[in-house]
Amino acid sequence: MRLGLVVRAVAATAFACGLLSDPALAGHQSSLSTGLIEYSTVDVYVKGPNGALVKGQIIVTLSRVNGQIFNQDTAKEGHIKFVDVPESEYKILVFSPAYQSVSKDVDIRRATDPKFTIELQPLGDAEDVASAIGLFALPAKVQKNVGKALEALRTDKPSGALSHLEAARRIAPNSAEIEYLFGVYSSKSNDAVHAREHWMKTLELNPRHLGALLSVGEDLLREKKSAEALPYLKRAIEVEPSAWRGHALLGEAFVLETMFDEATTEAQRAIELGHDRASSAQLILVRVHVEKNEKDQAVQILEAYVKAHPGDKGTANYLDHLKNPEAAGNAGSVSSDLKAVTAEADALPSNWLPPDVDASVPVVEPGASCSMDDVVKKAGQRILELVTDVDRFTATESVIHESIGKYGMPSPPEKRRFNYVVSIQEVQHSFLNVEELRNTNGLPAEFPGGVATNGLPALVLIFHPFNIVNFDTTCEGLARTSSGFAWQVHFKQRADKPNTIRRYRIGAQGPSYPVALKGRAWISADTFQIVRLDTDLVQSIPQIKLFADHTAIEYGPVKFHNGQVNLWLPQSAEIYYDWRGRRIHRRHSFSNYLLFGVDDRQKISAPKVQDVATDGGANGERKEKPQQP
Repeated sequence: MRLGLVVRAVAATAFACGLLSDPALAGHQSSLSTGLIEYSTVDVYVKGPNGALVKGQIIVTLSRVNGQIFNQDTAKEGHIKFVDVPESEYKILVFSPAYQSVSKDVDIRRATDPKFTIELQPLGDAEDVASAIGLFALPAKVQKNVGKALEALRTDKPSGALSHLEAARRIAPNSAEIEYLFGVYSSKSNDAVHAREHWMKTLELNPRHLGALLSVGEDLLREKKSAEALPYLKRAIEVEPSAWRGHALLGEAFVLETMFDEATTEAQRAIELGHDRASSAQLILVRVHVEKNEKDQAVQILEAYVKAHPGDKGTANYLDHLKNPEAAGNAGSVSSDLKAVTAEADALPSNWLPPDVDASVPVVEPGASCSMDDVVKKAGQRILELVTDVDRFTATESVIHESIGKYGMPSPPEKRRFNYVVSIQEVQHSFLNVEELRNTNGLPAEFPGGVATNGLPALVLIFHPFNIVNFDTTCEGLARTSSGFAWQVHFKQRADKPNTIRRYRIGAQGPSYPVALKGRAWISADTFQIVRLDTDLVQSIPQIKLFADHTAIEYGPVKFHNGQVNLWLPQSAEIYYDWRGRRIHRRHSFSNYLLFGVDDRQKISAPKVQDVATDGGANGERKEKPQQP
C-alpha cells in the first residue's frame, strides 16, 4: 500500500510537469493512474421505492470480494462518496432501520463513471409463527406450581415435581411449556419412551419449541439414529440460529453421518456462538481431524482442551494415545459424549433470571461486519470525553426492588428514591476512581434487603482505553435498536489480565472478591456511543455464594452543562443477582441529570450529600455490601 501511494504521487507529479502527454488522461476525473493500480472515487446513492433519496441513518459498507472491509461510513441524505478506491471488484452493503438490507456486487474496473444506485424495499410485516406460552405468561397459580416443579427437577428430585406439574396442567392443559417439563421429568426418571412422547406432544402444541426440538434430536443421537435426528436439529437452527447448542448437536449428527465438512462448520459455529460454554464442541473437530488422518491438528486442539478441562480423564488418556500410539494402557475416548457437548442442551429455563449472554447471540443483519479495532477505538474516544469533560454528575435515582422466592415468585415491590451523585476522576495514570453517594432528604440512603447497588456508572468504563485491553472483544455484527443501528460487540474478561471493573465486598472492612465479567455492548454505528450494555459472570464465585449477577443498562443522551455536547449516561438498569441465598431483581431509573465539568471545580462547591458508606472503589469497581439495619 505504501508503494502504491508513492508511485501514485510520482505519477501525479510527472503529469504536472508535462511528462505524460496522453490528452485522454487530462480529462478523466474519476480515476488516477499510478503505474501499478488505478484509483477511483465511488459514489453510492440510496433510494427508496418511490425513487427519492432515503434520508435518516444509512450505513454503507464497501467490502472486497474476500470479505475484508475496505471502508464503512454513514450516508448523508442518501448519498455517500468513497475516495481513493483501488479499482477492483467490491460488494456494497446497505443497511437502514426502516428497510431491508441490500447487497450489490460491483466491478469499478469496468465503470467509466463509478456511480451506483441502491434501491431499498420497506421491511415486511413480521411473519406470524407459533410460539410457546412462556412461563411468564402463565397464571400466577400455575407459575407457583411450575416453580416448585423446576426446583425439584433442578435438584434431581423428579418425584417431587410430578404433583406440581399435574396441578399446573389441570389449569393450563394446552401449555407447550408444561408438556415439555413433563418430558424432562420422564427423562430424569429414566423413562425415555414417555419423555419422547411428551416432547412430541410439545411439538404438536408448538412446532417451533426449541427445547423440544433439541431434546428429540439429542435423544435420537443417543440411539445413533443420526439421519432421523437431522430434521429436528435443522428445524431447531431455523427457530434459533444463534443458539450454540443446536449447532453442537447438528455437528454431532453430521459426524455420525460422516459428513465431515458440515460437522466442522457446525462445531465452529457452536464455539463462535457459545464461547467457553461450547468448548466441548472442540471434540467434534478432533474427531473430524482423526477421521481425516490429520493427527497434528487433533493433538493441538486436544492439548488446549485437556488443559482447560483437567477432570476429563478419558480425553486426556486419548491425547496420550494419539501422541504415543505404541504405548500400552487405556487409549481413552474422545467420543464427544453428548452429555459433555450439550450439557446445557436440556437446561431448565429459569423462571426469574434472564438467559446468560452466551446462551444465544441476538439477531444481526446478514452480511454486515465491522472492524473491531475501529469500533473499540471510537467507543473509547467517547468514554474519554466523558471522563475528561465531566468531574461529577447528579441525578434522581428511582429503585424498584423485588425479592424472588424459592419458586421464582416475586415479593411485593419496594420503592426508593435517592439523590444520587457520581464522581469519575483519573487519580493517576491508568487508574480511574469512581465514587457514588446517595441520600434521602439529608439522611443516609438505605437499600431494601440491606444490600447496596454500586458500580452502574463504572460498567461503561470497560471500553475506556485503560480497561478494554483486559478484555477479549468480538464484533458480532450490525443490530437494530430502538435508537437506530448499533454494532453488537461481545466482550469477556481475560484470565491473564487484571480485573479492574467489579468486586464484591462483605462488610465495610471485610475482604473483597474480584468478579470477572462477560457481556455484550451495542455501540451506535453513527455516534459510537454505547446505547446498551449487558453483563454476566464469567463464572460463579462459590466462596461468597455468588451464583448469578446479570445487569442490563440502557443509555441515552444527556446535555452537557454548556448545552454544546451530548454525553450518554444510564437511563435505566435491570439488575438480577443470586448472592448468599438471596435472589434479587431491581430496576433503577435515572432522571433530572445535572453535569458538572472539570472546569467547574473551582466555581462550585461539592453537592451537599451526607457521606454514606458506599465503598465506590478504585478504577470503576462495583461493590455491594450489607448495610446496617
